Formats: sequence, structure tokens, C-alpha cells
Amino acid sequence: MKLRSKFLLYSSLTHLTLIFLLFLLLEVNKYLFILGEILVLCSIGVSIWLYRSISEPFKLISSGIESIKDKDFTTRLIHVGHPEMDELIDVYNQMIDQLREERIKQSEKNYFLSKLIEASPSAIIMLDSENKIASMNPAAATLPGFEANFIGQKLDKLSGTLASELNNLQDGKSEILTINGTQIYKCQKAYFVDRGFSHYFIMIEELSDEIYKKEKSAFEKVIRMMSHETNNSIGAINSILSTILTYKSQLEEKYRDDYDNALTVAINRNKALSTVMSNFADVVKIPEPIRESIDVHSLLKTVQVLMDAQAKDKVINWEWQLESKSLIVEIDVQQIELVLINVIKNAIEAIQSTGTIILRTSSSPRSLSILDNGHGISREVSKQLFSAFFSTKKNGQGVGLTLTREVLYNHGMEFSLESRGGWTEFKISF
Repeated sequence: MKLRSKFLLYSSLTHLTLIFLLFLLLEVNKYLFILGEILVLCSIGVSIWLYRSISEPFKLISSGIESIKDKDFTTRLIHVGHPEMDELIDVYNQMIDQLREERIKQSEKNYFLSKLIEASPSAIIMLDSENKIASMNPAAATLPGFEANFIGQKLDKLSGTLASELNNLQDGKSEILTINGTQIYKCQKAYFVDRGFSHYFIMIEELSDEIYKKEKSAFEKVIRMMSHETNNSIGAINSILSTILTYKSQLEEKYRDDYDNALTVAINRNKALSTVMSNFADVVKIPEPIRESIDVHSLLKTVQVLMDAQAKDKVINWEWQLESKSLIVEIDVQQIELVLINVIKNAIEAIQSTGTIILRTSSSPRSLSILDNGHGISREVSKQLFSAFFSTKKNGQGVGLTLTREVLYNHGMEFSLESRGGWTEFKISF
């Protein structure tokens, strides 16, 4: 029961009791009865005045409570003329002013934060309490394997290597992830507390271009220095060895063959070393592409005929999945031809004895894929693909994929190499 109801009940019972007693006094003394009636009427008037005096502040308090419930922090109360009540109203108004200021500040901060996240070049993915994607900024929607319609899905339900790696991130730790050997990301999973609940988010910064430029600058300097010093030394040494080789006629006949073989081996090894350094130098000296229009289909068929001769010791089924229309692109034909030769050569080498190589093109989006069902690429190796001069072959120099990366980067093309479902796919997006 509200306080006002209690006051009305008490006042009514009290005055009814007094009226009843006055009727008993009527037979005893009429003058006291009349005086009592006057006093009762005065008491009723005072009670009505007190009730109104109490009701007005209560109405103000009720309206203030309703404003707080409705989160309306613009309503202020006015004084009612009671010192105690006016003091309470002042405290209420001060509280409302502070809440309004805090709300404005919070709204401004949220607005600024949302605009900052939206404009950030780093990808940011917000997660809800069930580890589902709550939101993502435009930069996150451009990540491989991510789209705006993935909102509400869990990371472990998404396809793609990046989503799988992000799902395994530990809280509060920063990790460098290498995806398909071409994309390098710095990823961090953290959280903030809002209204007593922890909200997790993942920040992803792409480092591919930055690391590529620094790596390229570093190995260019090293290769130039090594190539210069090596070639100068090898030329002088081979000249001396060739001169010494002319003196074999002065030796006894039984020593001549060993003498000749030893010097010839040394000269050939020097030439092989020179060839190795030339291969490294070729990667550095790749010229800017001279573009011309060409049909990718005709280029693929030319390269396939060339490489089919190298696969004669294996049973390889060439499967063509080409678009019905020609795929015309602007490329440096010689450089891209070299890339295709390297890729198909690796596909042939990945097949042990029998296998299939699929040559596939697409016009929307424009792309070329070369697939093989060879031994595939392990997860550990995939993280190092396209690293400068990395190779899994016993005597490999890692020049092929490094050269491929340089050519495709110079063309501004996106590319990837990954194994999944028993197939290894090298994909180039024009």
C-alpha cells in the first residue's frame, strides 16, 4: 500500500471515529457537539491540505522515476516549496545532469569508436558471447574467406585456412600467420568489458607488402654483392686453372690423366657455381613487364605441349576445364610463360607415376588455376612457400617460386598455392 493511501485510510478512520463520538455527545451537550463538529471540519480541511502537500512531491518523484525508467535524462524537477523536498529535488536534478553528460560523452565515444573501426585499414572482427561473428569492419570483409554475410557464424564453421588459424588464436597473444605462403598477417585476440560482460575481438593487420619489400631489398643487396665477388673470383680462378692445365704435357704420362681430371672438375664446379649465382641474379634483374594482349587459353596450350615432353616418363592425364570464350589479358607473355612453366613443372614433379593435372580458367572473376593430385603440400611447408629461395627439393635453390612471385607481384596479380581435398591448386587472379 502506498504512503498516500495509508494517509487517506488513517485520516478517514480517525474522522469517522470522531464523528461517531460527537453523535454520542449530542444528547449530553449540544454546544459541545457543535464545537466538536467545527473542530472536525477544520481537521478535515487540514488533512486535505496536508494530503495535497504530500501528493505533489510524490507526483514529482513518480514522474522522475518514470523518466529514469524511460532513460530520459532531459527532464528536470521544479521546487515545491518544502525545504526537505526541494533539497531532494536538487540532488535529483544534479544526478540527472551528470547522467545526461555521461550519456552524451558515451555516445560520442561510441560514435568515434565505430567510425574509427570502420575506417581502420586493419581488419577487426567482433565476436559475441558464443564466439560467433557479431560484426566486422569493411577491411575484414576483404580478407580471403570472409564476407559480410558471415555475421552470426562461428569461425570454426567457416572454410579457409585463415579462419581456421584465427579460431586457434589464444587470448591476449599476438601471432604472425602465413597463409598459402603469400599472405602474412599479424593477428591478436583481445577483449573489453562492457556492462560486466567480456566482448572478444580479433585485430588483423596484413604485413605481406611490407615484409615483401623489406625482404626483396635485403636479398637484392646480398645477391648483387655475392654475384659480383663470385663472378670476379671465378673468372680469375678458371683463367689460372686453364693456364695450369696446359702444363700437363710436362708431367710424366702416368700422372697426366689424374692431373687433367682434377683441374677439369675444378673448372666445371666453378662454372656450376657461376650458373647458380646467375640464377639468383636473374631473380633480381627481372625487368618491368611489357604488356600485350593475349589469349590465356592459347598460351596454356603452348606451355602444355612443351611440358608434356618432360612428363613422358609418367602417365599424366591432362584435363582441360576452360571457359567457352577466349580469356584475353594484358600481360608480359614471356614472363607469364616462364611462370606457367615453373608451376606445371612443379605439378609434374609432385605426381609420383600416375596422376591428373587440371588446367582451368574462369571469366568471372578472371582467373587461371592449375591443379594436380600429387603428394600435396604440408601445413608446415605451406607457411614458407614463396619465401626467398625456399625449396623442399634436395638440391633445389628455390629460384622457381621466388621468380614466380616476383613476376606476379610486378604484374599486380593475386595468387595462391594450397593443398586441400587431395588436390594442390595454384591460382592466379588477373
